[in-house]
Amino acid sequence: MNTDVVIIGAGPAGIFTAIEMLRRGSKQKIVIVEKGQSIENRRCPKDKTKQCVGCKPYCHITTGFSGAGAFSDGKLSLSYEVGGDLPSIIGEEFAQETIDYTDKIYLEFGADEHVEGLGNTEAVKDIRKRAIQAGLKLVDCPIRHLGTEKAQDIYLAIEKYLLANGVEILFGHQCINVILEGDVCRGVTVSDGKKNFDIFSSHTVVATGRRGADWLEKICAEHNIAHQPGTVDIGVRVEVRNEVIEKVNQVLYESKLIGYPKPFKNKVRTFCQNPGGFVSQENYDDDLAVVNGHSYKELKSDNTNLAILCSHNFSEPFNQPIAYAQKVGELTNMLGAGHILVQRFGDILDGKRTWQKELAQSNLKPTLPDAVAGDITAAMPYRAMINIINFIQAMDEVVPGFASDETLLYSPELKFYSNRVKMDKNLNTNIGGLHCLGDSSGWTRGLMMASVMGVLMGRQLSDET
Repeated sequence: MNTDVVIIGAGPAGIFTAIEMLRRGSKQKIVIVEKGQSIENRRCPKDKTKQCVGCKPYCHITTGFSGAGAFSDGKLSLSYEVGGDLPSIIGEEFAQETIDYTDKIYLEFGADEHVEGLGNTEAVKDIRKRAIQAGLKLVDCPIRHLGTEKAQDIYLAIEKYLLANGVEILFGHQCINVILEGDVCRGVTVSDGKKNFDIFSSHTVVATGRRGADWLEKICAEHNIAHQPGTVDIGVRVEVRNEVIEKVNQVLYESKLIGYPKPFKNKVRTFCQNPGGFVSQENYDDDLAVVNGHSYKELKSDNTNLAILCSHNFSEPFNQPIAYAQKVGELTNMLGAGHILVQRFGDILDGKRTWQKELAQSNLKPTLPDAVAGDITAAMPYRAMINIINFIQAMDEVVPGFASDETLLYSPELKFYSNRVKMDKNLNTNIGGLHCLGDSSGWTRGLMMASVMGVLMGRQLSDET
């Protein structure tokens, strides 16, 4: 097959590359290669089975058109201060301009016009004051909440738009490798599960998301694509009753707090807060089960969940941060017999495991029903566990009751942002014709900034015609 542009991965970075090329009138032939299925054919059986059945050959929650974004809580962070380090390449002001532009595209495809976290100036000041007293930083970030079910509708509209405008999407196809001639990329080798074939192109855009971060790491090592080990986040998903965090939910919707707790002073932050949300499970190809959170527009629970993540940066001689995080996850899965582990915060402080009967007696009922009560401290590295405990206790000064005995901690929560690919401001790597975007590139974190990177890539490719 021959094409002008081949995009590996139909997540936000990949699909917004194609959208922007179409919006700018590009006549180039675009082929998107997606390992999973179209948005309308993605199905998670857990609604019926009430427990994860380990779908093969991949998890439908993380794989398919729009990537994990279609089944996530669907939050668009509308500030350049949130979503990774792309602004360090393109500049903060330009990053904000592009966020505003990209946000309008989401609105065109049906995103809710309401923005969370605006106004309430005095209430925000009060929360910030308490955060400062606790040694934490509150990051202001307006949020456009798509909602898990509404996000699927929006991405379905985008999928139909791309197909109607001549973009070819190869669902159920996996990229095996890139094709290089010297220091120039000529395309990719893909498989439909039965046979391999080559797609030759002038430009190859790799946008495989967190899901494909480890694959891209191997490709970079094999072909000497300039990169450096980046950051991985290891942490837990915390769940509390809505009443505990009600004020923050109403004022900010999502509290983005950052701290550097003693004694290690590593960066620890909150991420992906879901008021009235549900804790969820995601599965990776190697049977690694990780925890996440969803938040619907209509369906609400009695609880709020959010991630607390510890950033880990490694130096020589170690250069396998993704593998390190995976080992932590595997050990946790082993303790939970393949399930997500859950433990009460009070039990952690008391040095004991949590028992199922104790969960049943609490005010707080887990929204992940097949999570297994146990002891996450038996698998969590000491440094990360101490960071998490101290951060939760600092959070208690901002949100009284957050560090209560019955607060639930689910593990493992892992974010693979590693393998930061070196590139210039035009998103070019050291290999001609090869571009790496989104979370797998190590430069973005989350829906909006990955979408922004796609928009910029689409402009670069359109300008070359």
